[in-house]
Amino acid sequence: MRLSRIFICVFVFLLSCTEGKKHRKKIGFSQNTTKDSWRKSQGEAMQRELMFHPELDFELRDADGSIEKQNRDIQHFLDQKVDLLIVSPMVFEANTAIISKVYDADIPVVILDRKTSSDKYTAFVGAENYLVGQNAGEYTHLILKNGGKVTDLIAGPESSPSIGRHKGFIESCQKYANLDILTPIISGDYDSLYLKSEIQKIPQIDLIFAHNDRLAYTAYKVCKSLKRSTKIIGVDGLFGPNEGIEMVEKGILAATILYPTGGEEAIRIAANILNGRTYNKENQLFTTVINPENVRIMKQQSHKIEEQQQNIVRQSDKLNSLNKTYSSQKNTLYTTVFLLTLVISFGSVLLFLFREKQRSNKVLADQNLAIKEQKIEIERVSTQALQATEEKLRFYSYISHEFKTPLSLILTPTEDLIHRNVFDKTEVKNTLNLIQKNTYRLLRLVDQLLDLRKLDAGKMTLRTESCDLVLFLKDIIQDFSPTAHKRNIDLQFICPFAEIIMEFDPEKLDKVFFNLISNAFKYTPNDGRIHISLLKNMDFVEIVFSDNGFGMNQQDRDHAFDLFYRGKQNVSLGTGLGLALSHEFVTLHEGEIGVESTENKGTTFRVKLPLKVDLTSELKENQIHTPHFVEEDIVVKKEEENATLEFENSIVIIEDNVELLTFLKNRLSTKYQVFGEESAEKGWETILKNIPDIVVSDVMLPGNDGFWLTNRLKSDFRTSHIPIILLTAKGQIESQIEGAKAGADAYIAKPFNQQLLEEKINGMIENNRRMRLRFSNEITDPHDVEKVERKFLLDFELLIEKGLKNSTLSVENLSQEMGMSRVQLYRKITALTDKNVNDYISEYKIKKSKQLLQDPTKNISEIAYELGFNNPGYFTTFFKQRTKQTPSEWRNS
Repeated sequence: MRLSRIFICVFVFLLSCTEGKKHRKKIGFSQNTTKDSWRKSQGEAMQRELMFHPELDFELRDADGSIEKQNRDIQHFLDQKVDLLIVSPMVFEANTAIISKVYDADIPVVILDRKTSSDKYTAFVGAENYLVGQNAGEYTHLILKNGGKVTDLIAGPESSPSIGRHKGFIESCQKYANLDILTPIISGDYDSLYLKSEIQKIPQIDLIFAHNDRLAYTAYKVCKSLKRSTKIIGVDGLFGPNEGIEMVEKGILAATILYPTGGEEAIRIAANILNGRTYNKENQLFTTVINPENVRIMKQQSHKIEEQQQNIVRQSDKLNSLNKTYSSQKNTLYTTVFLLTLVISFGSVLLFLFREKQRSNKVLADQNLAIKEQKIEIERVSTQALQATEEKLRFYSYISHEFKTPLSLILTPTEDLIHRNVFDKTEVKNTLNLIQKNTYRLLRLVDQLLDLRKLDAGKMTLRTESCDLVLFLKDIIQDFSPTAHKRNIDLQFICPFAEIIMEFDPEKLDKVFFNLISNAFKYTPNDGRIHISLLKNMDFVEIVFSDNGFGMNQQDRDHAFDLFYRGKQNVSLGTGLGLALSHEFVTLHEGEIGVESTENKGTTFRVKLPLKVDLTSELKENQIHTPHFVEEDIVVKKEEENATLEFENSIVIIEDNVELLTFLKNRLSTKYQVFGEESAEKGWETILKNIPDIVVSDVMLPGNDGFWLTNRLKSDFRTSHIPIILLTAKGQIESQIEGAKAGADAYIAKPFNQQLLEEKINGMIENNRRMRLRFSNEITDPHDVEKVERKFLLDFELLIEKGLKNSTLSVENLSQEMGMSRVQLYRKITALTDKNVNDYISEYKIKKSKQLLQDPTKNISEIAYELGFNNPGYFTTFFKQRTKQTPSEWRNS
């Protein structure tokens, strides 16, 4: 019985093996060619995927680029009645009929890479060629920001990839007016001589979009031989020697568009169809642009994938070896079926091999999953690294700017003191107070940076003590009392409690409360209100800081606690460090901080802290409070003393930092009449009102910036002659270029040298004086009117000429015709010619009279009336006063 059972088992096993052979499915694959590396890569991908489907038989037939041969190959598979056909069509229309015939014969058809004109197919696998062309067009716009001439290089114009890629590229480029789209170049045989002759026909090509990397490389060699700096974009993005990724890395190609082969996906979908599993009819493959920015990551990923694929091949070879062993053992089992001992032995071996195969398949699946996860992780890390780099650059930019203003207010006064020969005690004291104040400001910035570094490193810890919160707040508020009294601000501390004993870190809450009160004073005008309230319940205390200052808009409220955020409103939110640190310190106390604000109505900050009481500790009786250095406006009496002095030249200074503005006004008021403003808009009004000799302006101002002011100053004929110096903490070369484009005459970066600034001012005023002398000697040169100021004077003389003939000449009429006020016209003419308007008109009349006196046909009376004189006798007196001769004497001389 036992022996018969063994024979039955062996028979059933052999029968199952036979049945397995009967149920093997066959896949036929018609490839248009296998000569290029992309299709070789596609075939290798298919073979790797087939390792996971031993139940499938696979036959590849290469059409070798012949449409007729491919049609015969497909007919061959139809005659064989394969279970499934995979076909990569040659061109759009050529294979449609035979493929439809296979589909109508109820044979599943998977179209790979290229579509036909019919929808008779079971599934399609491939990248969207229109999207490939579109990506190339969009990247073309990115690298040709200034525009240029572009074309695409087509391999086979009748194939669906060429049609889709060309259409996507053209439609994408047509969106950009600065891209000039040329006629496409057809070069299907990769003949460099033919391609060279085609490219030589086109005088200029800034970019070529080749439909594959082989064409792209041929185009590169041709352009290099023609010594043209044409950018090349290819398609395929394969990994390996002389392939797309390597050519991008070497700079041969500007970019390549990733075009997956789809080999693995085609086999996987074919297996799903044959095994009755679900599948999608349209299977679009992922495509992207590989450029110099991401080529290293793509190369590393491809290298890692290639290593894993090689490992898969090694495992597959091992499996094949095991399968051969399995087949050998199976054949031996056939011959020794009656030898029971060998049957049991070979059965055990087969069972072991079967389990080993399952284990190997599981290892391969885990490895594939690990590769995918690794790819996702690499992309995530790359994105994080890019964001971190941007954040660091933004951080360094902001903190550098914040350091430069207090450094200017330390360095400039210090250099000023060093170069002085005579010292005024009050002025020196005020200068030292200014230096001390900005030194404390720098110290606070450094302390905040160190605190921020500790928070980032996770080394910031609380050192809590049992303290009286009421007394703690009173001491901080008391430091601001002098400033509140001086600015007539209603500063109140509203608290119904005599004391509140709780656990907190005095050092950190001191910084929080001081920063919130300091901000309230900074953005609350004189005669305003600042109230601090202290509330309490069973679980927490709430400290409310309320003011009726400038307030914030919705966007500024949402970003109030972001690091280095600066609002777009007229009042800056400051450095962005203080509020960010306050938020972190409150969070360390397990508390909350929030803000409520309305523009032009005020701001309220609410700090909620858990009410923690340590019953084991005692309240420290001698709480020591260190007074803060509260920023106050420095009053300099010298400004008032010099306010009544009058000088020949005037200056308008525009600076939003009140301290720096005050210092510059005091320093320059000894030589010039100085007008100061804190915004570009008010500065423009002051410039129009006073028509100064020079303007000194900061770039970063509330509202419109210094570039706006410079552009307006130079574009208005009333002020175009006034030189402007841009004084700013933005010392980057890009900012200096922007200032030069706007028309700035000089650009000085903070911290600046006061002597350098004064020498710049002196030099520009001296240049203006020389220009006035030149214009005073040569009133008008009609042959040289290109410059703005000469054009202005020519227009002015034409109006004088018009007024002489119509007897309507007056300063009022002239100013109205020029679109200026009487005062502005006087100052403009004086600034340009060193003469007032009346003297200028008189000199013009003398010049005109001399021209008329040269005509012997006109008598003195006619000339007098023509020049607007009602009395010829007065004309004679006028002429003699200015030339020491009468008109008749001058004519006869």
